[in-house]
Amino acid sequence: MKTLIIIQARTGSTRLPNKVLLPLARAPLLQRMIERVRCISGTAEIIVATTTDRSDEPIRKLCRKLGVKCFSGHPTDLLDRHYQAAKLEQADIVVKIPSDCPLIDPAVIDCILRFQRNSMRRFDFVSNLHPATYPDGNDVELMTFETLETAWRVAKKNYEREHTTPYIWEHPELFKLGNVEWELDLNYSMTHRWTIDFQEDYEFIKTVYDELWDRLRPNFSMHEILTLLKLKPEIHEINARYAGVNWYRHHIGELRTVSAAETKQLT
Repeated sequence: MKTLIIIQARTGSTRLPNKVLLPLARAPLLQRMIERVRCISGTAEIIVATTTDRSDEPIRKLCRKLGVKCFSGHPTDLLDRHYQAAKLEQADIVVKIPSDCPLIDPAVIDCILRFQRNSMRRFDFVSNLHPATYPDGNDVELMTFETLETAWRVAKKNYEREHTTPYIWEHPELFKLGNVEWELDLNYSMTHRWTIDFQEDYEFIKTVYDELWDRLRPNFSMHEILTLLKLKPEIHEINARYAGVNWYRHHIGELRTVSAAETKQLT
């Protein structure tokens, strides 16, 4: 069984252009994220899925430098991009991780992989997002290739194609869905924002790297980040006003399995 971790990345972010190439501890953000994903204890291959746009050539160049596979696909249809990359690599299990999560804890990825393995692969789709409990920016979605292929074949709505997996988790009558919640019985998904969409997000993540990288590189844990934020709460406040803001807010009423309490409007 081949497990393929797909990191989706592009330079054309509308809110924060070139965010995946912004510097963190003297290297591009995408490089730092790849280094963290490589720290998982399980066995999996990694591929970066970028677009065919010429503007994404720096991503392809960085992948060549790091010795990481890179697939170039559809600029906006991420469902197609993930499917084509997984098909090319003949993956059995596909793990989707967005490139705007440079603080993702490898142990969280391991937890999802272990859940699927220990359940004797009974599930078609496993994530830690339905409901979400980990700090935002530890997003992991795992699916069988057959599940991804089904979604690729039948999903029609724009947000289903753009966000890759909504067709799957919006149809529990068709797929066997599993979810992993934080083992500490905490829910920081709406209070701790460790993902990057806005300038303040970058300032927060850069500050965390400046504080922890030289001492704990590259695999400082989620719990070490939380300890830092308790010691220096002013770091948490850098992007706190965006906590809970996510793409769900654009589709409340369309998404059957996501409530208004799971997102916050941008003010």
